[in-house]
Amino acid sequence: MAGTIAAALLACAAPASAQSAPQGQYSTILRQSVPGDSDLADFYRGRGYRPLWIRGGDLVGEAQRLARALEGENGSAASGGAGLAAAVARAGGGSPADLVGAELRLTRAALALAAAPTSIDVGMTYVDEALEPRRSRRASGVTIESAGDVRELIEDLEEINPVERQLREAFVAYRLRWGGLPQTRIPAGAALRSGARGARVRALRQRLGLAERGTFDGALAAAVREYKRAHGLGDSAVADAATFTSLNRGASHYERLIRANIARAAALPEDPGRQFILVDAAAARLWMYEDGRPVDSMRVIVGKPTEQTPMMAALLRYAALNPYWNVPPDLARVRAANVLRHGPDWLGRNGFEALSDWSDEAQVVHPSRIDWEAVAAGRQNLRIRQLPGPRNMMGRMKLMMPNRLGIYLHDTPDRQLFDAADRRLSSGCVRVEDIGRLSRWLFGRDLAPSTGEPEERINLRRRVPVFISYLTAAPDDAGGIVFRNDVYGRDSALLAQLGGATRMAAQ
Repeated sequence: MAGTIAAALLACAAPASAQSAPQGQYSTILRQSVPGDSDLADFYRGRGYRPLWIRGGDLVGEAQRLARALEGENGSAASGGAGLAAAVARAGGGSPADLVGAELRLTRAALALAAAPTSIDVGMTYVDEALEPRRSRRASGVTIESAGDVRELIEDLEEINPVERQLREAFVAYRLRWGGLPQTRIPAGAALRSGARGARVRALRQRLGLAERGTFDGALAAAVREYKRAHGLGDSAVADAATFTSLNRGASHYERLIRANIARAAALPEDPGRQFILVDAAAARLWMYEDGRPVDSMRVIVGKPTEQTPMMAALLRYAALNPYWNVPPDLARVRAANVLRHGPDWLGRNGFEALSDWSDEAQVVHPSRIDWEAVAAGRQNLRIRQLPGPRNMMGRMKLMMPNRLGIYLHDTPDRQLFDAADRRLSSGCVRVEDIGRLSRWLFGRDLAPSTGEPEERINLRRRVPVFISYLTAAPDDAGGIVFRNDVYGRDSALLAQLGGATRMAAQ
């Protein structure tokens, strides 16, 4: 992608002296066509409304290359490139209006590619230094006014991981579809549906880029349904209170959210390897990547809001079969209360044992030697672990990426929990829906215990990167964006780092 974008933008950065005489008519149309409250307005005012992509009554050849590059990265007709390709094709007829229309879409796409910050602190912990991004990149977007600035943009685009690339392309698609619409504010009121009439219907039509009639017709129903799907608001054609709230936030609200998540994606290294695992705690889902593309996916269970799964990057080194489960301190207090209630032998009957400390050389401690009241009250910390077996909370296997946070991927006997809509249920570790399928992908074979001993270790021949991220705006399978709830409440701090106020829909 980067090479073709480089050619396109460098060609477009030609000096004013290279422009032919008819360019003035396009400048006039641009001045009349550019939305007054937009980044496009800022861009074209800065260059005196000179076109960037039109030369001698036609689009420069590189415009098609840019459109093909954006369309071809994910091969989806729903991507931003598809809209660009259509606009470029229409401009081939030579109509000044079509040429300016393509000019604006191309510039909007280029500005979107340049806009996303990548070097702000997103809270990623790098357990293994080899997984840190190697390049120091800008904290804010660049202009595309000069060849030097363009070269900086291209350098960023040349070294970009596949997750960030997908999200940047989806950002372009979002901006092209929704960013250029009138940001008209819709007055509060009752839900609107097919057959409705009046001023609020007219405002809704204007906001969604339709002819300003006063009737809620089939075209408006289709536009409402498309908007709601794109913003995670359901699949109906009814414009309800949630729809109006979203529309009145304005496109810039969602663009800032996408940019924040591009920064999260940029926390992955430029080349994450031929094979890697991505866990998205916001989606409670895991993806297996090969050669830059996801090849499989499964549900996971992540940490509760009070015990959040952290963002981290670590190398998966081995599998532990027949694992122990080291009970977290808060749950150890619960087990201590059970011992007080049912007697010291409760521990053994339920497959637990107490240990002297947290080291590898820890010794088993007899329950009669422990002050269970102190443990239950939280005055004393005690290591309790569950023995391997069918009831063990680790299930059959742990996939280990040693780290000081104590986070790993593991099986679980509680299969029904994967059907829950809200899968924030763990103490921070990641429970995997199908550990057998995941381990076969990693090891190339089924893993089965050979010794019957606890914690049997099977090393990976090649360490596999595991990236645990948190994407509240992420690319979907069609090249668009899916917006997710900020279940851990992390977005506000990240958006504050971005700076700049959201432009709400105008009154």
